[in-house]
Amino acid sequence: MFFGLTSCMKAQEIYNFKLENTDNQTVSYDELKGEKLTVIDFWATWCKPCLNELPKMVELADTFKNRGVNFIGISVDGPRNWSKVKPFTESLGITYPVLIDKEGEVMRDLNINVVPTLLVADTGNEIVYIHEGFIPGDEKIIRNELDKLLQTVNR
Repeated sequence: MFFGLTSCMKAQEIYNFKLENTDNQTVSYDELKGEKLTVIDFWATWCKPCLNELPKMVELADTFKNRGVNFIGISVDGPRNWSKVKPFTESLGITYPVLIDKEGEVMRDLNINVVPTLLVADTGNEIVYIHEGFIPGDEKIIRNELDKLLQTVNR
């Protein structure tokens, strides 16, 4: 499902949150964000649509990595699954940074209610695109949106 931002909505911004990565190191959003766009993907190991979505996000991350777009994965798993996140990401070949929102703080602050949810932020940290859920083919919609957003950033 796609939710674009209309001109009557006040755009939400990404703040410089800090979370632990899968190596238990605390990193900040500012350290990981892209030169032009940042894709933040909220998911969980138990989420069936996420299993379909994540390999497509790996492909998109590879496609856009040399175009100033960085991807950040955020696991919203609970304490029982924290130890599974790193092996899970490795098994899927995720090469971009994966953080764990252990307290659900970032998810709550950004009003994320569904997994997977993908946000795209521009260089001013403003959320310019939101995509909730995933069905096969959604990766094409996301790719097209990233291409369009890059055109506006490059003007």
